[in-house]
Amino acid sequence: MPTATVHFKELIQDSQDYGSDDKCMVSRVFFDLQVGDKKYPGAYANLKQAVGATASDPIEVSPPAGYSGPFDHQAFQAAAEQYFRSILGSSRPSTKRAPGAKGIRMRNCRHRKTLSVTFEVATPHSPR
Repeated sequence: MPTATVHFKELIQDSQDYGSDDKCMVSRVFFDLQVGDKKYPGAYANLKQAVGATASDPIEVSPPAGYSGPFDHQAFQAAAEQYFRSILGSSRPSTKRAPGAKGIRMRNCRHRKTLSVTFEVATPHSPR
């Protein structure tokens, strides 16, 4: 089976440009993707959580923009969640607390960190 390698590079946290609003926080993760021997530089995916969710709550991960071939989305989602949580922490609430202040949303924060993850992908004719 061919493999996919995702080279995560950057995360922009909770951006209105990507669809964040009062109900959900949308962050975008940027990466280079390699499937087999083909490279797809400059790919990205959106990560969506409900406002008020903790970092350990589920994250909805979109398919990678810029690639439409065979793919294991479950493995990719787990990798994207791992990357997100490695930056923001596994117990981080979606809002920060400051003395004397109510919850403050940290929006449009850019985080740069590299992480590479490899997983198998299904070929178009392989059973799932």
